[in-house]
Amino acid sequence: MTRVAFQLQVRPELLDEYLARHSPVWPEMLAEIEAAGRRNYSLFLADGGTLVGYYETDDDTAAQAYLAASPVAARWEAEMGRFFIGLDGRPDQAATTLTEVFHLEDQLADAGGSAASDIDDNDTHNRNDTEGSAS
Repeated sequence: MTRVAFQLQVRPELLDEYLARHSPVWPEMLAEIEAAGRRNYSLFLADGGTLVGYYETDDDTAAQAYLAASPVAARWEAEMGRFFIGLDGRPDQAATTLTEVFHLEDQLADAGGSAASDIDDNDTHNRNDTEGSAS
């Protein structure tokens, strides 16, 4: 399985309309995303219009090709293109892909199990309340 994250920049003056267009997405577009083999697909919006997307797939090249050939996706992406800054091409094909730098399950597997099992109950009481997650 491949995890894919990408970033786009939504035009600030079109943010409200962009959000409205995703609530809900066309049912036929949802079906095409699923048929392409993408799952666990989410979009996250940060301040200033930075949009980060994430999905999982078994074959991203095949998923991209499926959507590139889909008339439904072509219509959707043609309508979505105007919402983004600095994009050369269809949003689904031209978004900036992000590099994964950390994945908990991969590192746990490489370490041979759960890190939580290595922590003694007494150690958990000695943790500082300001400890946070990996970032």
